[in-house]
Amino acid sequence: MLNVNFFTFNAFEENTYIIANEKKECWIVDPGMYGEQEAATLINYITDKQLKPQAIINTHGHIDHIFGIQALKDRFNIPFGIHEQEIPVLKMAAGSAAMFGFDFRQNPVPDFFIKEQEPLLLGNDTIKVLFTPGHSPGSVSFYYPDGNWVVGGDVLFSGSIGRTDLPGGSMDTLLNSIRTQLFSLPPATTVLSGHGPATEVGYEQKHNPFLQ
Repeated sequence: MLNVNFFTFNAFEENTYIIANEKKECWIVDPGMYGEQEAATLINYITDKQLKPQAIINTHGHIDHIFGIQALKDRFNIPFGIHEQEIPVLKMAAGSAAMFGFDFRQNPVPDFFIKEQEPLLLGNDTIKVLFTPGHSPGSVSFYYPDGNWVVGGDVLFSGSIGRTDLPGGSMDTLLNSIRTQLFSLPPATTVLSGHGPATEVGYEQKHNPFLQ
């Protein structure tokens, strides 16, 4: 059985998730730690809990979700994976960071690609990969049926949706992703978003103003 914990990092208040199994093997999802202090916070948690990082897996490649990748690779020597359609987003990362006043000069390079409909295995546990573009061209969501939760990145928020005015974004594509992928999950599924509090699929189906 997998459990999930989160930290909120950087000026964008991005949620970074740690998914771990009973053997303490773990994935880090969307590491957004900016600067040495935030990196130390996450690394110290991992070491204090005696977790064994296996990989970094990203829902997408916007800067607030990738600030901490290199620190984790340097510390734990683990691979970084993302959907192949996020490559253009990653290549713009340093420039995007500079526009927002962040010191971030090294665009992350994926070690492997995450593919929709190709499950991710952590020990004996399986996470389903849902292709949920629209906020960015290669956004994916990580669905764990046994735990009744999905890590959705910046696709769906509590009472809101991801922005679509960044390069590669599309409102029509995003709404279709939510309706066909996330809203096809059981209504009680917890949505763990890239920003803000968690929500539930059923609640957003009924109350999200962008989807009525």
